[in-house]
Amino acid sequence: MEGTAPPTPYDPTSVARWAPEPDKRPGRTAFQRDRARVLHSAALRRLAGKTQVVTPGDHSQVWDASPRTRLTHSLECAQVGRELGAALGCDPDLVEAACLSHDLGHPPFGHNGEQALNEFAEDCGGFEGNAQSLRLLTRIEPKRFTPEGSVGLNLTRAALDAATKYPWPRGAHPTDPASPKFGVYDDDRPVFDWVREGAPADRVCFEAQVMDWSDDVAYSVHDVEDGLHAGHIDPNCLHAEPERRAVFAVAVGRYVPADTDPAELAEALDRLLAQEWWPHGYDGTAVAQARLKDATSQLIGRFCLAAETATRLAHGNGRLTRYGAELVVPRGTRMECAVLKAVADRYVMQRAEQERLRADQRIVVLELAEALTLRAPHGLDPQFRTLFERAPDDRARKRVIVDQIASLTDASARSLHARLTGQA
Repeated sequence: MEGTAPPTPYDPTSVARWAPEPDKRPGRTAFQRDRARVLHSAALRRLAGKTQVVTPGDHSQVWDASPRTRLTHSLECAQVGRELGAALGCDPDLVEAACLSHDLGHPPFGHNGEQALNEFAEDCGGFEGNAQSLRLLTRIEPKRFTPEGSVGLNLTRAALDAATKYPWPRGAHPTDPASPKFGVYDDDRPVFDWVREGAPADRVCFEAQVMDWSDDVAYSVHDVEDGLHAGHIDPNCLHAEPERRAVFAVAVGRYVPADTDPAELAEALDRLLAQEWWPHGYDGTAVAQARLKDATSQLIGRFCLAAETATRLAHGNGRLTRYGAELVVPRGTRMECAVLKAVADRYVMQRAEQERLRADQRIVVLELAEALTLRAPHGLDPQFRTLFERAPDDRARKRVIVDQIASLTDASARSLHARLTGQA
């Protein structure tokens, strides 16, 4: 096996790569190489052009917040995951690589673009951002080639597994067959089956659980921070009963199970409001910015420490890796996190202008898909043009069109759409 064994107890199969390759410089661990490959990838850079929640350039009532993009979110998720993973005994480079990878498959316009692409791709296996991330890591992102073709970044088995939130194909969710979440397309099954070799069926590995919770923590906290900066959230509204009920209604069924008692969410919100660092107002001054940043740090620390403490209580003080443990997040902590998600959803994502924007984005994606279908290989980037010409059937050709659209940023999707539909 190439490379130096990692400092944490990962077995040789975990550091194996789909295509064996020599280590260019002795002394680096296999997971350090994985992290570097993701960090230097074009796919990661493209996330800078994909909106997180608040669109860059939006008018702010109080201060230009330079809101987060998918890239800055991924970097912050990686920092949270690296520290939480290290505290629990995971290899920190492995967890960071997974966190950096978790949003790579997101198409332009985020979940809205994901839904539009899924509609277009219904007859060729659908579209799911997490399945697209695996496809990108193992096939699309140019890094390593074999005589049989591209193997993407050729990450280790453990890194690919750690980046897989949903280790099952479409329609095979272990507890909810109707769930739209899945982690692999049918034509990517060979590498997926290799990644999951020896893994318990449908079970998410420990590092992926750390990545998933770090993602939840980062976006729940930072989306609220961005909403406050942009003037969309008035924290005083969270004391008013009609507004509180509206927030809880958003959370139930979307961020917490549908049978959750809203009173439990009310208790979670009240616990946060009672903290001395909670931001009860925001006016954009330097003092307000510092207080808000402190609240952000306090929330991240609160959520991560709760998970670390509960997991250690359940599994002891040893190194927790792969399938040797489950991440334990107390229910109350999940409720607090869910309330924050619902606050951002209610006051930022559900604004009337956002719905108008989403409708326009769906039109752009679907019209772009139609235009490429009629013109392909014209309009495709050289990489995808070659794949389209080599595709064996219409289903495979349609998947290439989906791959092309998914690779675009928000701006490049609009630019290509305008060019192909004569609106430029």
